[in-house]
Amino acid sequence: MLKTASNWSPPEHWQRIVTLDAHCAGEPLRIVLAGYPEIPGHTILDRRAFAREHLDHLRTALMWEPRGHADMYGCLIVPPESDDADFGVLFLHNEGYSSMCGHGIIAVVSALIETGALPPEPERVISIDTPAGRVEATPNLLDGQLTGVSFDNVPSFVVELDCDVKVPELGQVRYDLAFGGAFYAYVDGNQFDPPIRCMPGEIERMIALGKRIKQAVASSREIVHPFEADLSFLYGVIFTGPPLEPDNHSRNCCIFAEGEVDRSPTGTGVSGRATIHHARQEMSRGDRIRIESVLGTCFDVEIVREVKFGPYQAIVPRVTGQAHLTGRNEFFLDPNDPLRTGFLLR
Repeated sequence: MLKTASNWSPPEHWQRIVTLDAHCAGEPLRIVLAGYPEIPGHTILDRRAFAREHLDHLRTALMWEPRGHADMYGCLIVPPESDDADFGVLFLHNEGYSSMCGHGIIAVVSALIETGALPPEPERVISIDTPAGRVEATPNLLDGQLTGVSFDNVPSFVVELDCDVKVPELGQVRYDLAFGGAFYAYVDGNQFDPPIRCMPGEIERMIALGKRIKQAVASSREIVHPFEADLSFLYGVIFTGPPLEPDNHSRNCCIFAEGEVDRSPTGTGVSGRATIHHARQEMSRGDRIRIESVLGTCFDVEIVREVKFGPYQAIVPRVTGQAHLTGRNEFFLDPNDPLRTGFLLR
């Protein structure tokens, strides 16, 4: 009986999508290997726009229930937009398509190396085109075994420090606005009563507050990327708190998209943290800090160099983390299934 079921193949007219699943510091990444239509476009942003307009039902089918969940995350590997890049990538989540994703870079590079798609060469620079720009990743190897991935992110910059916004039922909330591949409002959890410590038991509270703060900030000001209008939006709110381990710097919990919770410390988020600390003269070039997630998993972030990015004094941050493979899936889209494109209850 089980052998018969294991040898079964779906009808030819069912769409099949094959994925390789991984997690980085606890945050999932579903990597599409096969079954997606070709995504045309000259740039990564062109490809993202096409996917949003013509293929969004596949994003919801893979990210939403019953194949995924409200906090699922994924990526599509696409051709690069430049001849000297290794590949391009689009990132998927419960609301749409993000501009950059640090945990996703670490996880997809790790997966490609672990499966042999990329050779495990020490010091090799892997160039990746993302919607936010070029990212360069390097595998960290010990005795031929992959122990993590570091990547140099896009230029990260502070828009404004110590801003205040009026949030319904909360009053005035203080935040910093910075870009680390996406725009975030950084909110110190100590300003609330009781304080937010970015612990697992506070998830529902952080989702509720994060969504309200995000809406208030986005409604109160214009969010402008210096070069790409398509990147000019507030992606999420990052609460910060004290570390659980005294040797670590601090703790992050990112509430992004439509109330989605990042289980990792957030690669773009810690990039923004580094540029905030740089602007406050709390970090300099070469300095490195370790930031915990809501799970207690960690990313390291250091400042590689200082750069000018449009009107901003920016930094290039280097983020380091570790990812692990969790499985391989073949998903079917039965055309007679009324829920084939997915649904969300949260």
